[in-house]
Amino acid sequence: QVQLVESGGGLVQAGGSLRLSCAASGSFFSVAAMGWYRQAPGKQRELVASITRGGSTNYAESVKGRFAISRDNAKNTMNLQMNSLKPEDTAVYYCKATIITSRALDYWGQGTQVTVSS
Repeated sequence: QVQLVESGGGLVQAGGSLRLSCAASGSFFSVAAMGWYRQAPGKQRELVASITRGGSTNYAESVKGRFAISRDNAKNTMNLQMNSLKPEDTAVYYCKATIITSRALDYWGQGTQVTVSS
């Protein structure tokens, strides 16, 4: 059974920082691409940042220069460092990973709430 577990959400004032973490556990060969998505109330889920196994990154325009995604392939973990947070960053943040077992499947974490107060 493969699981993704997120941690690190919370309440922060505008201009503050938070660090989200995601850990993959279970029985699998490897973790391919990983990413963070977010969903605000009444809005569609959107990509925040993604990272390949080789370390290539991609960011939504709205977070470029403020957020940094990283991963540790040996530990099957991924982090999202969020700086200069804005109220519009308020959302539930989800971890997604493509996990390689006998095939490649996408898994999602349970989500972690990030609330930025003005």
